[in-house]
Amino acid sequence: MAKRVAGRPERIRAPSVEDVYSVSGCISEYFTDFIKHSKHNGYWLFDSVEIIQSLARENSIPLADCKIFYYEVFDQEFDEELIEWRPFGPDGAFKTSVVPPARKRLEGYDVVTFSLRASPECSPLSCNYLATTIRTNQHCLFSSFDDAKERLEAGYFEVSEPGPFRIFAVYTLD
Repeated sequence: MAKRVAGRPERIRAPSVEDVYSVSGCISEYFTDFIKHSKHNGYWLFDSVEIIQSLARENSIPLADCKIFYYEVFDQEFDEELIEWRPFGPDGAFKTSVVPPARKRLEGYDVVTFSLRASPECSPLSCNYLATTIRTNQHCLFSSFDDAKERLEAGYFEVSEPGPFRIFAVYTLD
């Protein structure tokens, strides 16, 4: 995904947060309303950087002010009402053939809501300002997968948007 990265919102009162690398487009916006172009995959993201670049070229969308992200999602989602992990997969209505980049840099882990079970909705650390009370790194992400998982299971996200919740590894590309 290509996104315009936003600095720390004033409502996040965590001086360690410099900017927001969340998966959702609520604060750091997607480069375009990509869903209307129907080039996304079953995870409602893109299979490759080349698809993003092609879509941008075809629609005269500038990418110069964007950062390119690559995401890997844990194959289970957390149901906060049942307090259990359940498997999930890509939406079968869309072809999914992710091409992992040759080089990527791990920036952290995001927790994302999927109440409609389609595209990423909210990243409560940034969207609901939970990073004010939950420790994150400078990009408003968890530093480890285990930290994200433990906070979900301990109920830290009960005061956010409804789940289920999915954990994403967030990478940047050069």
